[in-house]
Amino acid sequence: MSENLALQEEKVPLKSRIWVSIADAACAMLNTFVVSIGLTYYFTSFRGMDPGLAATVWLLFGIWNAVNDPLFGYISDRTKSALGRRIPYIRFGAPLIGLAFVLCWVNFGGAQASQTVMFIQMTALLFIFDVLYTAIATSIYVMPFEMAVSNKARSSIFIWKLIFSVFPLAVPLVLWGFIKPEPGANPLTFQIIMAGFGVVMAALIFFSTYFYKEMHFQQEEEQLPFLKSLKECFTNRSFIVFEVISFTIIYVQTSLMLGLNYYLAEFSIPAVPLYAALGVGIVGGVFLFVNRREPWGVKTCTMVMAAVFSVGCFLVLALGRQLVPAMLGMFCFGIGFAGGMYLIPLMNGDVVDMDEHRTGLRREGMYAGVNSFITKPAISIANSAFIWFLTQNGYNFSGLSGTQSAQAETGILLGWVLIPGILLGVSFLSLFYYPLAGKAWDEIKHTLARLHVEKEKNLLASKGIRYEG
Repeated sequence: MSENLALQEEKVPLKSRIWVSIADAACAMLNTFVVSIGLTYYFTSFRGMDPGLAATVWLLFGIWNAVNDPLFGYISDRTKSALGRRIPYIRFGAPLIGLAFVLCWVNFGGAQASQTVMFIQMTALLFIFDVLYTAIATSIYVMPFEMAVSNKARSSIFIWKLIFSVFPLAVPLVLWGFIKPEPGANPLTFQIIMAGFGVVMAALIFFSTYFYKEMHFQQEEEQLPFLKSLKECFTNRSFIVFEVISFTIIYVQTSLMLGLNYYLAEFSIPAVPLYAALGVGIVGGVFLFVNRREPWGVKTCTMVMAAVFSVGCFLVLALGRQLVPAMLGMFCFGIGFAGGMYLIPLMNGDVVDMDEHRTGLRREGMYAGVNSFITKPAISIANSAFIWFLTQNGYNFSGLSGTQSAQAETGILLGWVLIPGILLGVSFLSLFYYPLAGKAWDEIKHTLARLHVEKEKNLLASKGIRYEG
């Protein structure tokens, strides 16, 4: 291989960066409507399904998720097709997830459907939707690692994904506020809007696959058996440290978004300055980490993010009843949110790169599946812990906004930021043991990049195609 080839700068076309980000945002918006905002409300409050049955559906769903994600990751790593290992799931799964999304809002059994019919419908569609979501979202999540090796090239993708991440946060909340069907109302308009939304999002996901591609040499490699593949993940020390910060970020993001509503309802703190401070922190965090990623490295940037995020939590915990400290805390939250969305995927890519260095195989899917298996419980734990703090401090769940006792307000602060602050501190300390940094790691990354180019070149040559990378 020529020296010039080794020194080529890796670049990802702009259209590829934008379209993979569009697909990611579209898939996330569908999931937010089903899992986070709409499905439970639609079946319990609007259709009259027993809340206990709905809770049972979610319990079964949680058990299924423990198996679903690692299993699909393993399967996708072993997929072989002309399109690659990930794109087939995105392209051909898109129409199916759109259909499943539309069917979630169809009243099977009519307005007088029995509890059994609603239980079966909710269970079946949630499971079907999640299987498709796992296949598509996991494939989109690992696509940047299939498209590029260098952190500089991957970073150019994640910046666009960060920009488009605004839509899954804002669009479902705003749209739901306008179209949410009240109990006893005619749901036809709501169902038409949701059907149209599902079709448009599915179309965006489908068409996106024609604008990016993955490196095909990876699917020519034989993968490890499932149990050995699972074992290799947990013998990768960098993965263990990564899971500490990955679990923490999911927990913290869930807890902070959940607690913010309670905080604004009970404390005499205006919302606009807090949102402004949060927004400035997010923008500042993006500029900080994008510009310092290369000179500082991903490890140092992540340590800075965890430290600032943790300081913000303890600042709000101690002085959250005052406007200026609360604004400073929200500014720190913004830096933390930006770092979590930008740096964590880069860390994940490095962890997979180290695995390839150790095993000689690319196993992004398996790592994504195991990561989801470990981090998804953080969402349930964060919700449960917050409610526990409220209960222990005498929060009146049926009380009007602004009527809680001082002790209940303390419970809100504790449930909102105490555990996130502790977890972020632990993550900061754990990163001292994260090995993927320094000149030795940079050399490994350069070697992997050259190896990928050589493998792709040899594969194309074996098919009579000239390499033009």
